[in-house]
Amino acid sequence: MPVPIPRQRAIPAVESGQAPAAPQDEPSAKDEPSKKEAPRKEATVDNNAATQLSLLVIEDDPGGSTVVPELVDSAGKPIRVRTARNLTEAERLLTDDVHCILLDLALPTPGRSPDDDELAVLRHVLELAPRHAVLALTASGDAERGTEAVRVGAQDYLFRDELDGRLLSRAIRYAVERKRSDTAERRLAEGRVRAQENRRLERGLLPTPLLEGSSLRFAARYRPGRSRALLGGDFYDVVRTPDGTVHAMIGDVCGHGPDEAALGVELRIAWRALTLAGLCGDELLGTLQEVLEHERSDDEIFATLCTVDIAPDGRRAGLCLAGHPSPLVARPGRPARLLPYDNNGPALGLLPGARWPRMQVELGAEWSLMLYTDGLIEGRVGEGRERLGQDGMVSMIRRQLSEGLRGEALLRAAVNEVRTLNGGELADDVAVLLLDRES
Repeated sequence: MPVPIPRQRAIPAVESGQAPAAPQDEPSAKDEPSKKEAPRKEATVDNNAATQLSLLVIEDDPGGSTVVPELVDSAGKPIRVRTARNLTEAERLLTDDVHCILLDLALPTPGRSPDDDELAVLRHVLELAPRHAVLALTASGDAERGTEAVRVGAQDYLFRDELDGRLLSRAIRYAVERKRSDTAERRLAEGRVRAQENRRLERGLLPTPLLEGSSLRFAARYRPGRSRALLGGDFYDVVRTPDGTVHAMIGDVCGHGPDEAALGVELRIAWRALTLAGLCGDELLGTLQEVLEHERSDDEIFATLCTVDIAPDGRRAGLCLAGHPSPLVARPGRPARLLPYDNNGPALGLLPGARWPRMQVELGAEWSLMLYTDGLIEGRVGEGRERLGQDGMVSMIRRQLSEGLRGEALLRAAVNEVRTLNGGELADDVAVLLLDRES
């Protein structure tokens, strides 16, 4: 069994982690470099800090240290060693460049008696250094305590009386890699949970239309703005009430974060419930504004909305606009155009007691009706400041219709072309839905 080597208390650089310990059999003149050499030596160590393993030993043994000579990593580089006699000193030495902690489980914990918790010092260190690998050091033969230490959170345990340089070096490398693996696995699990939450949110943002019994065809396209994954403030819905009327809605909550996305889901669900309860037009929008005012996180948050209720015969519709772009209608033999928007009311949440007039529009026997959010028209055209706008969108849809595009293919082509004109991903969310009626 190797003999423990006494602490190198005469070399402050070892305890501060700035330099490896010098061999004991070298002359004292070599133990202390000249002032001219010191800066060069420290600079070299700092440059290698990113790849050189570093160990912090926390143990209270006034007679000597448990560390043995020749601690090296897998590449043969020396492992830097720092020593601390108590937790206060350990906290001072525990910097980001420390990779592993070797903890003596017999170290006393301030403020606690030994009978309180035999692993109290380990729990304290794990709280102090949640990102660091920890090796527990216990008495020879006390495997039960070592096993419990691993269960609590240490990467491995070692017997104090069986240490040698090779064993400890290997244990350090193993502990560091295991900690990295555990961290990666935890992050992967957290990512899966976030993905599941995003999918649940997506199901709320992208509802299943209730169109059973209707002859209308439905298509939709939703694309959140860049760097926001599935989260976005746009929302839409389509339902058919028992009298045969088909109700469609599309809206946009100002902002792009999870709070705005959640508010959009709440407004969509509220709209569906109110519509199925028989409300429409100004009465429905007034109630939705009350919902928004109670649920928004900030008084300055508002939402634009467009609602359409299509008569059972499919030939006419009622239209309400709350600060939202007017829908586009296309009929055979006629160029696509925007529906009237002269009576456009304010966005929800801006004016208490506001009113939203319901306009009656004629659709005819065969038509396509497209509802969209402003993300479709506010993308740039080229590298300048010019934006597509409603006129540019109408021209684009007219051309795509003349090329024979319909339904899902039309919406896909429209969104893709807007992205291309913008030179990449759009800054705003995009939602667009299409209702078609054939004679």
